[in-house]
Amino acid sequence: MSLAAGGTALLVRITSKGSGVATQMGNQTHAGEPIRRGVELIRAGVRCLVLVLGALVSLAERAYTLHGTPRVQHTGHELAASGAAEGAMMRFQVGVIGATGYIARDYRQEIRSIPDEARIVALCARRPQRLRAAAREDGAELATSDWREVVDHPEVNFIVVATPDALHYDAVMACAERGKHVLCEKPVGRNAGEAYRMWAACRDAGVGHYVPFWTRFIPAFARLKEVVSEGTIGEVKVVIYRWHNPRPAGMPFTWRDDPELSSAGSIADLGSHAYDLARWILGSEAKRVLTHAGVITPPRPDVGPIDLAEALDWGRAHSATAGRPARKSTTFDFADLAVEFDNSAAGSFILSHATYLRKGLAPELELHGTEASLSVDRLSGEIRLARPNEDAETFQTLPDLPRHTDPGFGNRFARHVFPAVRRQLSGEASDHPDLEDGWRAQLFTDAAALSSRRGAWVELGEVEAASQGG
Repeated sequence: MSLAAGGTALLVRITSKGSGVATQMGNQTHAGEPIRRGVELIRAGVRCLVLVLGALVSLAERAYTLHGTPRVQHTGHELAASGAAEGAMMRFQVGVIGATGYIARDYRQEIRSIPDEARIVALCARRPQRLRAAAREDGAELATSDWREVVDHPEVNFIVVATPDALHYDAVMACAERGKHVLCEKPVGRNAGEAYRMWAACRDAGVGHYVPFWTRFIPAFARLKEVVSEGTIGEVKVVIYRWHNPRPAGMPFTWRDDPELSSAGSIADLGSHAYDLARWILGSEAKRVLTHAGVITPPRPDVGPIDLAEALDWGRAHSATAGRPARKSTTFDFADLAVEFDNSAAGSFILSHATYLRKGLAPELELHGTEASLSVDRLSGEIRLARPNEDAETFQTLPDLPRHTDPGFGNRFARHVFPAVRRQLSGEASDHPDLEDGWRAQLFTDAAALSSRRGAWVELGEVEAASQGG
């Protein structure tokens, strides 16, 4: 029962008892009429008091709902019903899980820079000294090594899950259960089954969800989608994607090299981005995939628990051996994929973190259509166009500037994440990547990894059925 409803019930009880007292006393004495009038005045005063209290309580409850998650935990269906009002006006009260890692540090800086839209309330990380420093930097109320405390915090209404792949599932499922909106890093789970359950839980709970496939928002790729949609190259028949992200030869072993924490190495890390971009541009899903994959980088120095930024810095400053014990990665750092899309387009993807596959020698993405071909070089931002019987020419150049200075990319939370979640909660159409896209990408990367192990084509329909318990 709400406070306002409780006040109304109190008024009924008081007026009922007051009437009884007046009647009883009126039957016993000639002074009954003055007493009755006095009781009526008391009743009128109580009515006014309860109405005022009820109005104040309603205003307070509405104000708190609009500026943060109510302290009483509501079900997902209740949140969905009130989503339109919440989405239009809410201020994001943010909790970050994996707060001091490579990715989350940039996220936190971007959120801090938009205090009118959001504030950081709670942080979770495993290294105490770095966690305390992050909490001071963010002005966070809570700093903990237990992610559950972040999810349960009564003021937190939006959670960033930026932990290793294998640690996403429980946190995202808890967010859905408690009505907290969520950004989950990709790959979103250890496998497509986890990814599907995470999407279904957030969808059914009516909470906002976002998966950061940032490659969509690089200006050259966004422009490429526009050009393809305009029909400039006709029907796309072939996609060629080269994603080389070489690591320093001396880079130490990290959780990305550990199959207990990483979904599928470079196939999942780079392949999820590459596939999401391809399906987004083409408007088609992969039908089947054939993969050759392996580990071609020598064993890495083992320097203990270390995040990606620390590992990259250490690798640049040391040789490959550096006189330390070495540890062999057992997750894929190279993969060559043949892909067939459901619109009959063919695809060829090369995905690599291996030291030896350097970038800048060829365009990252090529699209070959019935009327013309396009290529994109991410490093220069150059888009080139080739028509039949004509030399290739520069179509447009859109430099991929650093994300903090590029006005076409900018603050990702201000430009993309928070507006998309508001639209989602308000029931508006949104083209932002979400947990369904995360699941679709993981169907592809799971099928690719399975193909490498089998040495044969794998149909994505097989993986999709298994992910839904079929």
